[in-house]
Amino acid sequence: MNIPWWGYVIGAGLAWGTYVPLVFYGGTELTTRPGTIGGRLASILCVGVAYFVLAVVVPIALMAARDDAKPVWKPTRLVFSSLAGIAGAVGAICVIFASKAAVDQAKLDGVNPATYRIYIAPLIFALAPAINTLLSLVWHPKPDNPWYFEFDVPGWKLPAGIVLVAIGTFLVLYSKEEAEAGKAKPSPTVAPAPETAPP
Repeated sequence: MNIPWWGYVIGAGLAWGTYVPLVFYGGTELTTRPGTIGGRLASILCVGVAYFVLAVVVPIALMAARDDAKPVWKPTRLVFSSLAGIAGAVGAICVIFASKAAVDQAKLDGVNPATYRIYIAPLIFALAPAINTLLSLVWHPKPDNPWYFEFDVPGWKLPAGIVLVAIGTFLVLYSKEEAEAGKAKPSPTVAPAPETAPP
């Protein structure tokens, strides 16, 4: 079955869009008691196992089974492909520990545990496309020449678009996180009325 290009786009959006909520919930549920990092480490382990199956076992099986799946093994290409994997793994680890650090800091400050955590997803998904675009303005790797840099002067629409997309992404995700944090607030307890002595 041939999947159209936009099908892969939707798949990537669904995968990356659900990643932060899934990994936060999984790490929270795997934690034995508040303040420990066992659940976060277990969450990283689960992500690593999933990466291994999808990014190691499946490609090896396809390369062994299909004639059109044979790569060209060159050192430079291997290095940069591995760097991409490292960047992805580091990003996953940062997301996992960012949520714990944000909750811990909120507790130290005596505020709602979700006070700082609600900024994590908005900032990540606002920063990532902006950094990606800015890097692509100066880095233009060519075959066997990965260190080719040249600055492409953009029109006014590019910086305006980056700013608008970053602001829009931040506001959308922040409002969602803010609503979720509001639901988690404990309901205030009503103090019993003081007893009055009989006349």
